[in-house]
Amino acid sequence: MRVRHGKKTFLNNTALDFFAGSGLVTYSLRPYFNVIWANDICQKKADVYKANHGDNHFCLDSINDINGKDLPRVDLSWASFPCQDLSLAGKTEGINAKRSGLVWEWFRVMDDMEQRPELLVAENVVGFVSGAKGEHYKIFHKELTRRGYKAGPVLLDAARWIPQSRPRVFVIAVKSDIEIPEGLISENPNWLHNDAIIRIQKELNHWLWWNLPKPTTSRQLNITDIIEWDAPRYDREKTEKLLSLLPQRHLDKLNEYNEVVATGYKRTRNGKQTLELRFDGIAGCLRTPQGGSSRQYVIFKSEEQYSSRLLTTKEVARLMGAPESYILPDKYNDAYKAMGDAVAVPAVQYLTEYLLFPLMNGIKMLREKENDDGDLISTAYGL
Repeated sequence: MRVRHGKKTFLNNTALDFFAGSGLVTYSLRPYFNVIWANDICQKKADVYKANHGDNHFCLDSINDINGKDLPRVDLSWASFPCQDLSLAGKTEGINAKRSGLVWEWFRVMDDMEQRPELLVAENVVGFVSGAKGEHYKIFHKELTRRGYKAGPVLLDAARWIPQSRPRVFVIAVKSDIEIPEGLISENPNWLHNDAIIRIQKELNHWLWWNLPKPTTSRQLNITDIIEWDAPRYDREKTEKLLSLLPQRHLDKLNEYNEVVATGYKRTRNGKQTLELRFDGIAGCLRTPQGGSSRQYVIFKSEEQYSSRLLTTKEVARLMGAPESYILPDKYNDAYKAMGDAVAVPAVQYLTEYLLFPLMNGIKMLREKENDDGDLISTAYGL
Protein backbone atom coordinates (compact mmCIF):
# COMPACT_ATOMS: atom_id res chain seq x y z
CA MET A 1 0.00 0.00 0.00
CA ARG A 2 1.36 3.43 -0.90
CA VAL A 3 1.12 5.93 1.93
CA ARG A 4 1.24 9.63 1.18
CA HIS A 5 2.33 12.12 3.81
CA GLY A 6 4.00 15.32 2.70
CA LYS A 7 6.01 15.61 -0.50
CA LYS A 8 7.41 12.12 -0.62
CA THR A 9 6.52 8.63 0.52
CA PHE A 10 8.55 5.64 1.67
CA LEU A 11 7.10 2.16 1.51
CA ASN A 12 9.65 0.15 3.45
CA ASN A 13 9.54 1.41 7.03
CA THR A 14 10.15 -1.59 9.28
CA ALA A 15 9.59 -2.27 12.96
CA LEU A 16 10.13 -4.69 15.82
CA ASP A 17 7.26 -5.31 18.25
CA PHE A 18 8.47 -6.36 21.72
CA PHE A 19 5.98 -7.65 24.32
CA ALA A 20 3.70 -7.92 21.30
CA GLY A 21 0.89 -9.80 23.03
CA SER A 22 -2.13 -10.31 20.81
CA GLY A 23 -0.81 -8.04 18.08
CA LEU A 24 -2.82 -4.82 18.30
CA VAL A 25 0.33 -2.69 18.02
CA THR A 26 1.39 -4.60 14.91
CA TYR A 27 -2.09 -4.04 13.49
CA SER A 28 -2.10 -0.34 14.44
CA LEU A 29 1.29 0.49 12.92
CA ARG A 30 0.04 -0.45 9.47
CA PRO A 31 0.20 0.82 6.79
CA TYR A 32 3.02 3.12 7.87
CA PHE A 33 5.35 0.50 9.37
CA ASN A 34 5.74 -3.17 8.55
CA VAL A 35 6.45 -5.27 11.65
CA ILE A 36 8.95 -7.87 10.51
CA TRP A 37 9.69 -9.41 13.93
CA ALA A 38 7.58 -9.70 17.07
CA ASN A 39 8.07 -11.37 20.42
CA ASP A 40 6.13 -12.45 23.49
CA ILE A 41 6.46 -15.16 26.12
CA CYS A 42 2.75 -16.04 26.43
CA GLN A 43 1.64 -18.97 24.27
CA LYS A 44 -2.03 -17.98 24.31
CA LYS A 45 -1.29 -14.44 23.18
CA ALA A 46 1.11 -15.81 20.57
CA ASP A 47 -1.72 -17.91 19.17
CA VAL A 48 -3.88 -14.80 18.81
CA TYR A 49 -1.04 -12.86 17.21
CA LYS A 50 -0.28 -15.57 14.69
CA ALA A 51 -3.96 -16.13 13.87
CA ASN A 52 -4.21 -12.49 12.84
CA HIS A 53 -0.73 -11.72 11.45
CA GLY A 54 0.76 -15.03 10.39
CA ASP A 55 3.47 -17.06 12.09
CA ASN A 56 6.47 -16.31 9.89
CA HIS A 57 7.87 -13.46 12.02
CA PHE A 58 6.74 -14.24 15.58
CA CYS A 59 9.25 -15.41 18.19
CA LEU A 60 7.73 -17.17 21.21
CA ASP A 61 10.42 -16.82 23.86
CA SER A 62 11.44 -14.89 26.96
CA ILE A 63 13.01 -11.56 26.13
CA ASN A 64 15.83 -12.65 28.44
CA ASP A 65 16.84 -15.17 25.78
CA ILE A 66 16.63 -12.86 22.76
CA ASN A 67 19.96 -12.01 21.13
CA GLY A 68 20.04 -8.66 19.39
CA LYS A 69 22.64 -9.94 16.94
CA ASP A 70 19.94 -12.21 15.50
CA LEU A 71 17.49 -9.39 14.77
CA PRO A 72 17.13 -7.54 11.47
CA ARG A 73 18.02 -3.90 11.07
CA VAL A 74 14.84 -1.82 11.36
CA ASP A 75 13.64 1.78 11.61
CA LEU A 76 11.50 1.46 14.74
CA SER A 77 11.56 -0.64 17.91
CA TRP A 78 8.33 -0.68 19.96
CA ALA A 79 8.04 -1.98 23.53
CA SER A 80 4.77 -2.15 25.45
CA PHE A 81 6.59 -3.49 28.46
CA PRO A 82 4.81 -4.97 31.53
CA CYS A 83 2.98 -2.44 33.69
CA GLN A 84 2.38 -4.44 36.88
CA ASP A 85 5.11 -2.73 38.89
CA LEU A 86 4.18 0.77 37.70
CA SER A 87 0.39 0.50 37.94
CA LEU A 88 -1.69 1.71 40.86
CA ALA A 89 -3.56 -1.58 40.53
CA GLY A 90 -0.30 -3.41 41.25
CA LYS A 91 2.24 -3.10 44.04
CA THR A 92 4.04 -0.11 42.45
CA GLU A 93 7.44 -1.66 43.11
CA GLY A 94 8.98 0.35 40.31
CA ILE A 95 10.82 0.07 37.04
CA ASN A 96 13.54 -2.15 38.47
CA ALA A 97 11.09 -4.75 39.79
CA LYS A 98 10.69 -8.21 38.27
CA ARG A 99 7.98 -7.55 35.66
CA SER A 100 8.33 -3.91 34.62
CA GLY A 101 12.09 -4.29 34.91
CA LEU A 102 12.02 -6.42 31.77
CA VAL A 103 12.33 -3.12 29.92
CA TRP A 104 16.06 -3.29 30.66
CA GLU A 105 16.19 -6.49 28.63
CA TRP A 106 14.75 -4.47 25.76
CA PHE A 107 17.66 -2.08 26.11
CA ARG A 108 20.10 -4.99 26.28
CA VAL A 109 18.73 -6.50 23.07
CA MET A 110 19.10 -3.21 21.22
CA ASP A 111 22.62 -2.77 22.61
CA ASP A 112 23.49 -6.10 20.99
CA MET A 113 22.02 -5.19 17.60
CA GLU A 114 24.37 -4.38 14.75
CA GLN A 115 22.71 -0.96 14.62
CA ARG A 116 20.11 0.47 16.97
CA PRO A 117 16.89 1.73 15.33
CA GLU A 118 16.53 5.45 14.70
CA LEU A 119 13.18 5.48 16.52
CA LEU A 120 12.14 3.88 19.79
CA VAL A 121 8.70 3.85 21.42
CA ALA A 122 7.96 2.60 24.92
CA GLU A 123 4.35 2.43 26.13
CA ASN A 124 3.04 2.03 29.65
CA VAL A 125 0.58 3.26 32.28
CA VAL A 126 0.49 6.80 33.67
CA GLY A 127 2.35 5.61 36.76
CA PHE A 128 5.42 5.42 34.53
CA VAL A 129 5.71 9.23 34.78
CA SER A 130 3.74 9.96 37.95
CA GLY A 131 4.96 7.21 40.30
CA ALA A 132 7.69 7.84 42.89
CA LYS A 133 7.73 11.54 42.00
CA GLY A 134 8.81 10.73 38.48
CA GLU A 135 11.85 8.66 39.45
CA HIS A 136 10.83 5.67 37.30
CA TYR A 137 10.78 7.78 34.17
CA LYS A 138 13.92 9.74 35.08
CA ILE A 139 15.93 6.52 35.28
CA PHE A 140 14.52 5.38 31.95
CA HIS A 141 15.16 8.72 30.22
CA LYS A 142 18.78 8.84 31.35
CA GLU A 143 19.36 5.36 29.93
CA LEU A 144 17.99 6.56 26.60
CA THR A 145 20.28 9.59 26.53
CA ARG A 146 23.27 7.46 27.53
CA ARG A 147 22.66 5.48 24.34
CA GLY A 148 22.56 8.57 22.16
CA TYR A 149 18.84 9.35 22.02
CA LYS A 150 16.77 12.44 22.73
CA ALA A 151 13.24 11.74 23.94
CA GLY A 152 10.00 12.87 25.48
CA PRO A 153 6.79 11.25 26.75
CA VAL A 154 3.25 12.06 25.67
CA LEU A 155 -0.05 11.10 27.27
CA LEU A 156 -2.88 9.85 25.07
CA ASP A 157 -6.23 8.65 26.40
CA ALA A 158 -8.06 6.22 24.12
CA ALA A 159 -11.31 7.81 25.31
CA ARG A 160 -10.73 10.47 22.67
CA TRP A 161 -11.66 7.86 20.06
CA ILE A 162 -13.38 4.90 21.74
CA PRO A 163 -15.69 4.56 24.77
CA GLN A 164 -13.01 3.37 27.20
CA SER A 165 -11.02 5.41 29.70
CA ARG A 166 -7.48 4.27 28.92
CA PRO A 167 -4.78 6.91 29.44
CA ARG A 168 -1.34 5.69 28.44
CA VAL A 169 2.13 7.18 28.26
CA PHE A 170 4.10 6.82 25.03
CA VAL A 171 7.79 7.69 25.13
CA ILE A 172 9.19 8.52 21.70
CA ALA A 173 12.96 8.59 21.34
CA VAL A 174 15.03 9.50 18.29
CA LYS A 175 18.79 9.44 17.78
CA SER A 176 20.34 12.69 18.96
CA ASP A 177 21.94 13.61 15.63
CA ILE A 178 18.67 13.46 13.71
CA GLU A 179 17.09 16.70 12.56
CA ILE A 180 13.41 16.65 13.45
CA PRO A 181 10.99 17.95 10.79
CA GLU A 182 9.36 21.27 11.52
CA GLY A 183 6.10 21.08 13.44
CA LEU A 184 6.72 17.77 15.20
CA ILE A 185 8.14 19.42 18.31
CA SER A 186 7.22 22.56 20.22
CA GLU A 187 9.10 24.93 22.51
CA ASN A 188 6.74 24.32 25.41
CA PRO A 189 4.38 21.65 26.76
CA ASN A 190 1.04 21.25 25.04
CA TRP A 191 -2.13 19.15 25.21
CA LEU A 192 -0.05 15.94 25.19
CA HIS A 193 1.64 16.69 28.51
CA ASN A 194 0.09 16.41 31.97
CA ASP A 195 1.43 17.95 35.17
CA ALA A 196 3.54 14.89 35.99
CA ILE A 197 5.34 15.08 32.65
CA ILE A 198 5.90 18.82 32.98
CA ARG A 199 7.40 18.39 36.47
CA ILE A 200 9.95 15.73 35.55
CA GLN A 201 11.21 17.59 32.49
CA LYS A 202 12.99 20.16 34.68
CA GLU A 203 15.62 17.64 35.77
CA LEU A 204 16.34 15.98 32.42
CA ASN A 205 18.49 16.71 29.39
CA HIS A 206 17.95 15.87 25.72
CA TRP A 207 14.23 16.42 26.21
CA LEU A 208 11.65 16.84 23.44
CA TRP A 209 8.20 18.37 23.65
CA TRP A 210 6.54 16.31 20.95
CA ASN A 211 3.75 18.03 19.07
CA LEU A 212 0.75 16.42 17.37
CA PRO A 213 -2.37 18.16 16.09
CA LYS A 214 -5.14 17.95 18.65
CA PRO A 215 -8.06 15.85 17.35
CA THR A 216 -10.65 18.22 15.97
CA THR A 217 -13.61 15.88 16.26
CA SER A 218 -15.00 14.45 19.46
CA ARG A 219 -15.50 10.75 20.08
CA GLN A 220 -18.41 9.39 18.06
CA LEU A 221 -19.05 6.19 20.02
CA ASN A 222 -20.80 5.72 23.34
CA ILE A 223 -20.89 2.55 25.45
CA THR A 224 -24.33 1.80 24.00
CA ASP A 225 -22.82 1.71 20.50
CA ILE A 226 -20.60 -1.28 21.26
CA ILE A 227 -23.10 -3.33 23.31
CA GLU A 228 -24.22 -6.77 22.13
CA TRP A 229 -27.84 -6.33 23.08
CA ASP A 230 -28.81 -9.97 22.56
CA ALA A 231 -25.99 -11.39 24.73
CA PRO A 232 -27.27 -13.53 27.67
CA ARG A 233 -27.70 -11.70 30.97
CA TYR A 234 -27.70 -12.85 34.59
CA ASP A 235 -30.85 -14.02 36.29
CA ARG A 236 -32.74 -11.72 38.64
CA GLU A 237 -31.11 -13.12 41.78
CA LYS A 238 -27.56 -12.52 40.55
CA THR A 239 -28.45 -9.04 39.34
CA GLU A 240 -29.95 -8.15 42.72
CA LYS A 241 -26.82 -9.41 44.42
CA LEU A 242 -24.70 -7.12 42.26
CA LEU A 243 -26.99 -4.16 42.93
CA SER A 244 -26.68 -4.81 46.66
CA LEU A 245 -22.96 -4.05 46.36
CA LEU A 246 -23.58 -0.51 45.10
CA PRO A 247 -22.52 2.30 47.46
CA GLN A 248 -25.44 4.58 48.29
CA ARG A 249 -24.26 7.42 46.06
CA HIS A 250 -23.96 5.04 43.08
CA LEU A 251 -27.40 3.63 43.77
CA ASP A 252 -28.83 7.15 44.01
CA LYS A 253 -27.21 8.05 40.70
CA LEU A 254 -28.59 4.91 39.06
CA ASN A 255 -32.06 5.81 40.27
CA GLU A 256 -31.85 9.20 38.56
CA TYR A 257 -32.06 7.51 35.16
CA ASN A 258 -35.09 6.08 33.46
CA GLU A 259 -32.87 4.22 31.00
CA VAL A 260 -29.11 3.79 31.26
CA VAL A 261 -26.21 1.43 30.58
CA ALA A 262 -23.54 1.68 33.26
CA THR A 263 -20.24 -0.16 33.61
CA GLY A 264 -18.35 -0.97 36.76
CA TYR A 265 -15.79 -2.96 38.71
CA LYS A 266 -15.94 -4.63 42.06
CA ARG A 267 -13.64 -2.95 44.57
CA THR A 268 -12.84 -3.34 48.24
CA ARG A 269 -13.42 -0.18 50.27
CA ASN A 270 -12.73 -0.18 54.00
CA GLY A 271 -12.75 -3.96 54.01
CA LYS A 272 -16.12 -4.14 52.24
CA GLN A 273 -16.74 -5.29 48.67
CA THR A 274 -18.53 -2.73 46.50
CA LEU A 275 -19.54 -2.34 42.87
CA GLU A 276 -18.66 1.12 41.60
CA LEU A 277 -20.37 2.29 38.41
CA ARG A 278 -19.71 5.01 35.88
CA PHE A 279 -22.49 6.74 33.98
CA ASP A 280 -20.55 8.91 31.50
CA GLY A 281 -21.02 6.66 28.48
CA ILE A 282 -17.57 5.08 28.59
CA ALA A 283 -16.18 1.94 30.18
CA GLY A 284 -13.51 1.89 32.83
CA CYS A 285 -9.99 0.93 31.85
CA LEU A 286 -9.91 -2.75 30.87
CA ARG A 287 -7.68 -5.09 32.87
CA THR A 288 -6.58 -8.68 32.57
CA PRO A 289 -9.22 -11.08 33.98
CA GLN A 290 -7.11 -12.65 36.72
CA GLY A 291 -9.97 -12.54 39.22
CA GLY A 292 -13.62 -11.58 39.52
CA SER A 293 -12.78 -7.98 40.42
CA SER A 294 -10.72 -7.59 37.26
CA ARG A 295 -13.61 -8.21 34.89
CA GLN A 296 -15.96 -5.38 34.10
CA TYR A 297 -19.72 -5.59 34.64
CA VAL A 298 -22.55 -3.97 32.72
CA ILE A 299 -25.71 -2.84 34.49
CA PHE A 300 -28.79 -2.20 32.34
CA LYS A 301 -31.76 -0.17 33.55
CA SER A 302 -34.93 0.33 31.55
CA GLU A 303 -37.68 2.09 33.50
CA GLU A 304 -37.74 0.03 36.72
CA GLN A 305 -36.27 -3.12 35.23
CA TYR A 306 -32.65 -4.06 35.93
CA SER A 307 -30.37 -6.64 34.36
CA SER A 308 -26.64 -7.32 34.35
CA ARG A 309 -23.75 -9.36 32.99
CA LEU A 310 -20.05 -9.19 32.27
CA LEU A 311 -18.76 -7.43 29.18
CA THR A 312 -18.64 -9.88 26.30
CA THR A 313 -15.35 -10.57 24.53
CA LYS A 314 -16.63 -8.88 21.39
CA GLU A 315 -17.45 -5.77 23.42
CA VAL A 316 -13.99 -5.83 24.96
CA ALA A 317 -12.43 -6.02 21.48
CA ARG A 318 -14.59 -3.11 20.34
CA LEU A 319 -13.52 -1.11 23.39
CA MET A 320 -9.91 -1.59 22.27
CA GLY A 321 -10.68 -0.45 18.74
CA ALA A 322 -9.94 -3.86 17.24
CA PRO A 323 -11.68 -4.60 13.94
CA GLU A 324 -14.68 -6.92 13.92
CA SER A 325 -12.63 -9.38 11.90
CA TYR A 326 -9.94 -9.74 14.58
CA ILE A 327 -9.69 -13.41 15.57
CA LEU A 328 -10.03 -14.09 19.31
CA PRO A 329 -9.80 -17.27 21.40
CA ASP A 330 -12.97 -19.22 22.11
CA LYS A 331 -12.46 -19.23 25.89
CA TYR A 332 -13.80 -16.13 27.63
CA ASN A 333 -10.84 -15.40 29.91
CA ASP A 334 -8.30 -15.99 27.13
CA ALA A 335 -10.10 -13.60 24.79
CA TYR A 336 -10.62 -11.01 27.53
CA LYS A 337 -6.93 -11.13 28.44
CA ALA A 338 -5.86 -10.90 24.80
CA MET A 339 -7.65 -7.57 24.56
CA GLY A 340 -7.57 -6.22 28.12
CA ASP A 341 -3.79 -6.50 28.24
CA ALA A 342 -3.26 -4.85 24.84
CA VAL A 343 -2.78 -1.32 23.50
CA ALA A 344 -5.76 0.62 22.18
CA VAL A 345 -5.71 0.71 18.38
CA PRO A 346 -6.80 4.31 17.68
CA ALA A 347 -4.23 5.82 20.06
CA VAL A 348 -1.39 3.99 18.31
CA GLN A 349 -2.79 4.82 14.89
CA TYR A 350 -3.01 8.52 15.73
CA LEU A 351 0.53 8.58 17.11
CA THR A 352 1.82 6.73 14.06
CA GLU A 353 0.06 8.82 11.43
CA TYR A 354 0.84 12.22 12.92
CA LEU A 355 4.24 11.67 14.52
CA LEU A 356 6.08 8.40 13.90
CA PHE A 357 5.54 8.24 10.16
CA PRO A 358 6.26 11.90 9.32
CA LEU A 359 9.29 11.69 11.59
CA MET A 360 10.59 8.57 9.85
CA ASN A 361 9.73 10.04 6.47
CA GLY A 362 11.75 13.15 7.33
CA ILE A 363 14.71 11.04 8.43
CA LYS A 364 14.73 9.11 5.15
CA MET A 365 14.37 12.24 3.05
CA LEU A 366 17.34 13.77 4.89
CA ARG A 367 19.37 10.61 4.33
CA GLU A 368 18.54 10.66 0.64
CA LYS A 369 19.53 14.32 0.36
CA GLU A 370 22.85 13.64 2.11
CA ASN A 371 23.51 10.74 -0.27
CA ASP A 372 22.68 12.91 -3.29
CA ASP A 373 24.93 15.71 -2.02
CA GLY A 374 27.71 13.20 -1.45
CA ASP A 375 27.36 11.90 -5.00
CA LEU A 376 27.50 15.45 -6.37
CA ILE A 377 30.65 16.23 -4.41
CA SER A 378 32.26 12.98 -5.54
CA THR A 379 31.40 13.74 -9.17
CA ALA A 380 32.72 17.31 -8.95
CA TYR A 381 36.08 16.11 -7.70
CA GLY A 382 36.22 13.23 -10.16
CA LEU A 383 35.99 10.60 -7.41
